[in-house]
Amino acid sequence: MSERTFASDNFAPAHPKVMEAIVACNSGHAMAYGGDDLTKKAQQAFSKLFGRDVGCHFVFNGTAANLTALMAFQKSYGSVLCSDAAHIANDESTAPERFLGMRLSPIATEHGKISPEGLRAALGGAHGVHHPVPVALSLTQPTELGTVYTLDELKTLTAIAHEHGLGVHMDGARLGCAVATLGCTVKEMVADTGIDILSFGGTKQGMMCGEAVIVLKPGLAEEFPYWQKHAMQLASKMRFIAAQFIALLEDDLWLDNARRANAAAAALKKAVEPLPFVKIAHPVEANALFVSLPPALIEPLQNETFFWPWDLSKGMVRWMCAFDSDVEDVERFVATLKRLAESVR
Repeated sequence: MSERTFASDNFAPAHPKVMEAIVACNSGHAMAYGGDDLTKKAQQAFSKLFGRDVGCHFVFNGTAANLTALMAFQKSYGSVLCSDAAHIANDESTAPERFLGMRLSPIATEHGKISPEGLRAALGGAHGVHHPVPVALSLTQPTELGTVYTLDELKTLTAIAHEHGLGVHMDGARLGCAVATLGCTVKEMVADTGIDILSFGGTKQGMMCGEAVIVLKPGLAEEFPYWQKHAMQLASKMRFIAAQFIALLEDDLWLDNARRANAAAAALKKAVEPLPFVKIAHPVEANALFVSLPPALIEPLQNETFFWPWDLSKGMVRWMCAFDSDVEDVERFVATLKRLAESVR
């Protein structure tokens, strides 16, 4: 598939600067399992990003980042509260239950965002020993539906969770898109809002592979290396993941990538919003559009320019922009959309 599509930011290539970093570190020998200088440099880059020392660990993929992060709160009788649209609840199979040994308790949301009222209701619905004990709240920023929590919303939710003794995890697979939308710093969005541990996306933000788990609460995850090894996520040649993160963080490349993805989504929204056969289902606040289309249009459009269906009972599909999406891609896609809409009318 050589043509750029709006199927997924996972379809995009690695950024050229990331590839250059991989090639540059591919010489000589270096200590294995994270004992190399590049891994130390990448960890220091994350501490600089957050304005203070943070724990920093690298894993292969997003599922591992989320689950090893949530191990910080693991109790065999516990549960993790999350959005009903959360990736851990819908797109990570049974890995959360298997590795955490805890129940996921999805909270009904509007446009993918947990409300304070919804969180309080979930915390107040226990039946003593007959009910799992909520031990963690997992927030996704931006949400799986392309919406963005404000800083005040994050502060309110983390405060409620902490009042009830819960730890707070953030799934930041596309964190840069949220930071770019709000125009804040990552420190303001994550550290200052009370997040305890973060899954910081690499793959969706321009890397070939790799994610980071960032520990913000001191002493929270001192056993992380053991969880990492137990989960088969300890890379022997860690320098190749670390080198990518160094490139991604340098000169805010990750944010530049996010701004381009967001701009493409905004352009796509502007182009399709006036079309009478397109209904946008959720606010477009990051790099994703969720739209309802006439059922007869979906398959022909997929055949010409692939994308993923989301809820076919509602005719809903997802269009996702990546760092390499541009205006020409939008124009070509919309032209195809209009042509096929005429043919199936």
